[in-house]
Amino acid sequence: QVQLVESGGGLVQPGGSLRVSCEVSGFTLDYHVIGWFRQRPGKEREGVACINSMDDSTLYADSVKGRFTISRDNAKNTVYLQMNSLKPEDAAVYYCAGELLTGTMTLERWKYDYWGRGTQVTVSS
Repeated sequence: QVQLVESGGGLVQPGGSLRVSCEVSGFTLDYHVIGWFRQRPGKEREGVACINSMDDSTLYADSVKGRFTISRDNAKNTVYLQMNSLKPEDAAVYYCAGELLTGTMTLERWKYDYWGRGTQVTVSS
């Protein structure tokens, strides 16, 4: 059974850092694309970053380039999103998702097959 479980969300001050994790089960990371998405109140879910575990290639949304870093630990079957220089507008529920069929690098949410339940990130002083 495929599962993705996010953790590590919380409250952080503007300018601070936070790392969220996505532990997957039911498949291995080695051959798939994992993406991070976020949904702010009243907004559509948007792609933040994704990583291809076959070659470590990454893709970022323009809004987070240079501040967020996606990485993976295949031994732990976990994908991380390191978020630095956080802004109030980064506050959202963060979701990870797996694209298990085609290996396509994309930030389009409809291309992803499996989703976690999300973890809340709050950026506030």
